Amino acid sequence: MEQRLQKLIAAAGIASRRHAEELIISGKVTVNGKVITALGTKADPDKDHIKVNGKLINPQLKARENVYVLLNKPRGYLSSVSDPEDRPLVVDLLPPSLGRLHPVGRLDFNTEGLLLMTNDGELTNFVTAARNRVEKVYEVKVKGVPPEPALQRLRRGVTLDDGTRTAPAEIKRLQETSTNSWFEIKLHQGRNQQIRRMFDLIGYSVVKLRRVRIGFLTDDGLKMGYWRRLTPAEVARIMKPRNSTKARKPGKARE
Repeated sequence: MEQRLQKLIAAAGIASRRHAEELIISGKVTVNGKVITALGTKADPDKDHIKVNGKLINPQLKARENVYVLLNKPRGYLSSVSDPEDRPLVVDLLPPSLGRLHPVGRLDFNTEGLLLMTNDGELTNFVTAARNRVEKVYEVKVKGVPPEPALQRLRRGVTLDDGTRTAPAEIKRLQETSTNSWFEIKLHQGRNQQIRRMFDLIGYSVVKLRRVRIGFLTDDGLKMGYWRRLTPAEVARIMKPRNSTKARKPGKARE
């Protein structure tokens, strides 16, 4: 059966669908020896020879099993599959037996918490697309005690330093001392270092940040640096974000 090339490349675990589109546009994909640059092009992996960077991906499509992993990422790991600076990568925390997986979205180097890892481009696109409203919940510690008017600005949405506008966010104060504050933040979008940039905008720097929930998936029982496979029921549920989800009880924030 014919399918769009970017979907097949993602299904082979080569790249996310978005990255697959970039590979096509840059002329790195061929079908039966012909370079393809049109994103709407379809191919049948049972009949056509599909190559990415000169490598045939048909065997991967036939033998491939979708793998879905939930990782509790520590600080000091890059949410990537490679790095020219040779920094520690999230893939280093997983056994090679799982095959080639990529992170679904990203957590920046100094942020810890939940990160989905998979070879399924379909799930990657679904979870990262803002229109599907897969909720991500974070706990953030900031230096100082931001006043309510400043928090209200963040709740409504603000314009970041690059001119992009953040969507409205839910922000709940968890606890505070005279020198710092803990907040719970719920987002449906994920711009690069968004939470850190939001608080920098109102003059309060983030000193600790962790993601504690993705949709209904929580960090309960998953130690830092450890991972587990998602069950088939969890995979099906994460693809239906409009279903009711049970929120994580915040409890007392850790120092």
